Amino acid sequence: MALQGTLKDFGIAEILQLIGQQAKSGVLHLNSKDAEIHILMADGNVVRAEYAGRKAREKLGNLLVRAALITQEQLDLALETQKRTLRRLGDILVELRMVTKEDLREMTALQTTETVYKLFHWKSGTYEFEPGDVDWDRETVTPLRAESVLMEGFRQVDEWPMVRRKIASTAMTFERLRDLDRERSGRLGNLEGGEEVDAAIDSLEGGAKDVGREDGEIGKAERRVFELAVPGRSVERIIDLSRLGEFETCKALFNLVNHGYLRPVQPSRRSAAAEVGAYARDWQQRLRQGASRVLATLAVAAVLAGVAWTVNERGFAWADPSGGRSFHDNSAQRFLARYQVSRLDQALEVYRLEHGRYPDRLEELVQAGLAAPRDLHYPWSDGYYYRRKAEGGFVLLPPVE
Repeated sequence: MALQGTLKDFGIAEILQLIGQQAKSGVLHLNSKDAEIHILMADGNVVRAEYAGRKAREKLGNLLVRAALITQEQLDLALETQKRTLRRLGDILVELRMVTKEDLREMTALQTTETVYKLFHWKSGTYEFEPGDVDWDRETVTPLRAESVLMEGFRQVDEWPMVRRKIASTAMTFERLRDLDRERSGRLGNLEGGEEVDAAIDSLEGGAKDVGREDGEIGKAERRVFELAVPGRSVERIIDLSRLGEFETCKALFNLVNHGYLRPVQPSRRSAAAEVGAYARDWQQRLRQGASRVLATLAVAAVLAGVAWTVNERGFAWADPSGGRSFHDNSAQRFLARYQVSRLDQALEVYRLEHGRYPDRLEELVQAGLAAPRDLHYPWSDGYYYRRKAEGGFVLLPPVE
């Protein structure tokens, strides 16, 4: 099917509707000025959306960090493993047990929908549909019906101006005026995730308008957002933590403000130049604080290194000057060993991802470039005890000294 042209001739709604009705598979390429989006379609359903100009903060790994599902250190480890194995980041995070499949499915869907809904604000651009089979992860991706995407896209376009009148800035914070009245929970608050989406679609098709939002009734989205809207937390941070997307989070805040649960606190009014200056000063302060932390860390590391060397060579000994018995304490070594065991645990998990099994011996970690020879015994003179279990897993213990 040859399908290409400009968005002035056919809008994104008509294009998605046509592909959906004919249950086609392929990639829909869209370009507008400096933006480029690729939508992967399988049997007329949206399975992935890739934003070529995606900022670093909008990538899946950073979305997971911003949602507090993983730490930056965990993401760095997973990205390093991805470079070595060329596997999907999501698969690595699940296999390393950093996130669950359910969390990954939720965040992948959020990333896709947030990308697709940007298209409904495009005024111009070009499109081209490239038919063919597409590669997508059936375990962590839930296909989105083109009709559902269209309904939600139109709803957001219609309601965004109203929402933005009250939620005008992502720097805005909120003051809680009263607690949620749980006995006045509306019908939408009792629906499951899929039913909630269907209810929203029904309302767009002429059903009950704004289901579950009349007379102060509060839905699941509002409850989640209310718990996150603590004093001093910005709209941007609430969006990150809610995992609902920008529009759904702002709409929930809009409803909570309208029903008197929250009061918006406007950010201080400053000129754009002043805001840029404040931003620069903030980063300068962060750099100074970071430098101070680095220096403090290096100082502590130097002390620990000295202690570790002393312990490694002599242990802690209090000897009788007359040559009698001495007391030997390895508590410092045991303290350092806990951190070392954690590092070896991670190296073993990465080895399993790359080879499909745990190594027979710790020395294989050195051969694979995942550890140094010294790591296999530091801070002890003897090596760590390691045994691979026949039923899977392993045993890793420090030596007894």
